[in-house]
Amino acid sequence: MPQITARLDQYRPYALGLFRMVVGLLFLCHGAASLFGVLGGAGGTGGTVPAGTWPGWYAAVIELVGGALVLLGLGTRTAAFISSGAMAYAYFKVHQPTGLFPLENNGELSVMYCWSMLLLVFTGPGALALGGLFSATRADDRKREPVTA
Repeated sequence: MPQITARLDQYRPYALGLFRMVVGLLFLCHGAASLFGVLGGAGGTGGTVPAGTWPGWYAAVIELVGGALVLLGLGTRTAAFISSGAMAYAYFKVHQPTGLFPLENNGELSVMYCWSMLLLVFTGPGALALGGLFSATRADDRKREPVTA
């Protein structure tokens, strides 16, 4: 069993990088749909969110820009932190007042994006991040030993 764990640990940065890219792409698509009316548009209506309206337009901009940065691995922790906060706001202000649990209030996506982005805040971007091209600290992250309790 330790051999399997050691083997899987080798690929952890790549699995994390792939996770980051998928989450970033999906988040970016939500922003693009709301801002440009593509991929079904805002709320699946084919329309767009009116520019400058609170909170929809601002959320869509955070989704588009934050999703792009997370996808590319540029400023991942900062972009993920802001994106996570935006999704927490969306859940508690838009979804939670209509029902206690995410399945009751259609807030599953907000919750999943919130926690996925928060995970990236703590784990960092993983492998294949463009931010690693501009910073020597990314290479050092891979060499660090995990903290044990």
